This record gives sequence, C-alpha cells and structure tokens, in this order.
Amino acid sequence: MTSLPNDTRTLSPAAASRWQRAMLMAVTLATLGLGGCAQLRDRRAAVVVTPSASPTAAATSANAAREPSLAAIGDRLQSGHYAEGEKALRQILERRPGDRAARAMLRQLTADPRQELGERWRAHVVQSGDSYSTLAARYLGDPNLFLILARYNGSTNPSMLRVGETLHMPLSAGADAAPAAPAATTLPTAVVRSAEPPATAARRLQDESVSLLGQGHQQQALARLDQALSIDPSLKPTGTGAVALRKQLLDSYHERAIVLYRDQQLDQAIALWDRVLAIAPDYEPAIVYRTRARELKQRLKQY
Repeated sequence: MTSLPNDTRTLSPAAASRWQRAMLMAVTLATLGLGGCAQLRDRRAAVVVTPSASPTAAATSANAAREPSLAAIGDRLQSGHYAEGEKALRQILERRPGDRAARAMLRQLTADPRQELGERWRAHVVQSGDSYSTLAARYLGDPNLFLILARYNGSTNPSMLRVGETLHMPLSAGADAAPAAPAATTLPTAVVRSAEPPATAARRLQDESVSLLGQGHQQQALARLDQALSIDPSLKPTGTGAVALRKQLLDSYHERAIVLYRDQQLDQAIALWDRVLAIAPDYEPAIVYRTRARELKQRLKQY
C-alpha cells in the first residue's frame, strides 16, 4: 500500500481532498470486508440437522418389517399352531386395530364355533382330496373359514383329515361367520336331487356355478363347481366362464396340496393331487409335485 503523508497540511487543498476521499474509501472497503468474513463464518458455522426418527417410530418400522403376512399365519394355523397364530394376530391388531382380515381370522380362532355356526349339522364322510378349506367352501361358501370349521369338529390340526372320518357340517352358519348368500344362491345341503342322474346333477351344478360367478359370488361359485366335480371329475367345462372357474378351483387344490407337502402330510397331498389330475390329467404342476411327494414318501420309508 502507498504510504500517505503524516500531516495533510503540507498537501495542496486538491491533494488533501483526494487523500481524504481515498481514506474514506479504504475504511468503507475494510468494513465491508470484515462484514463479509463474518457472514461467511456464520454460513460455514450453520449446520442443518435433519431430525432422526423417534425410537418409537423406528421400533414400529422394525416390527412391521418382521411382521408375518396373514397368508403365512394362515399356513401355520392350517398346521395346528393355534397359540402361535393367535399371538401373531394380536400383534398385528395392536399395530393396526382396523385390520378386518386379521380380526376375522382371530375371531375364527377364539369364538365359540357352536354359537357362530349353529348346533344343527349334517354328517360328511371324508373322501380323498377333502380338506377343511374345500369343505368350508362347499358348506359355508368361503374356504377361508377352514379354521372355525375345524374347531367346530374339535380338530387341533386342520391339516389332519383321514379318509373315512365322519365330520359335522353345519346346516346354517351365523351371520358373522360367513357372508349370507341370496336365497336363490344358497348352497344345497343335498348334492343330487331326487331321481336325478349323477351326470345330470354335475352339469346342473356346473351351470349354477357359472351363474353365481356372473352374479359376483365367486366363493359360492367355486363351492358349487367343487360339488359338480366331486360327482363327475371328468365333467367337461362349457363356455369360457366354466373354464376360468375350473382353473381357479384346480389352482386352489394345488396350493392346498403344496401346504400339506411342506408339512410332510404326504398322503393327503398326494390324494389332493390325484383329485386334480382326475379332473385335468395334463395339469403339469400336480404331475411334478405328486412325483416328488411319492419319491419323498418312498425315501422316508427306507429310514
């Protein structure tokens, strides 16, 4: 920086005026510089901190990640793990009190079956391929009611059914146990009408199943088709509606057989796949899994 005279009196008036303006400019710039540095320091010192999730929210998120699905809980209940299933359902309802599906499943597990389904019943002799799910679809109009139907029969393991065993099938269910069907679509307590040939009955039931599907009653439609195919497994589908409904029913049989297979209930799984293949001999998943089940059964016999 250029040194300035110590005494401005030695300068001419014009020079003195220029010097004073220079000093004023220097002071102004110095002041601005200090202010800018202070602002820069303030900016660098300011740290934006994003609030972390509260411990409660983090715990809730972690619990939700570990929460089993209702399908998984249903599989465990199918195998008779009632206490475990009830605990899991109550945990879900603690976090989601409005979960209607979980609440309905818990009610099946804890309500009095006789109060829910009624005291009057008809006998059903278990046949090859029967399960509480297919029986619930047939007699209650909803395969998801397998649990309360099993409890109605005193079963502690819904996956265990023996051919020839006699079960109690409710003649009428409580209003909250299953959706009430219109009078015209109520499931019949007798599969075959008086003096009606089996083949005729099977065709009639299949036609009724398609009609129910068209009215939006899918579960009742599946139950009616299940009845038809129980009478005549070789019954041919008529129309695209019957074809689509049959595929849904066969898929449900196969899924149930998979659950039995995983639980090593091999005889029941094989019987259910036998039923699938009696209806649709080219149903490839049933062919593959039935072969595996037979091989596993043979290996287990060797030990």
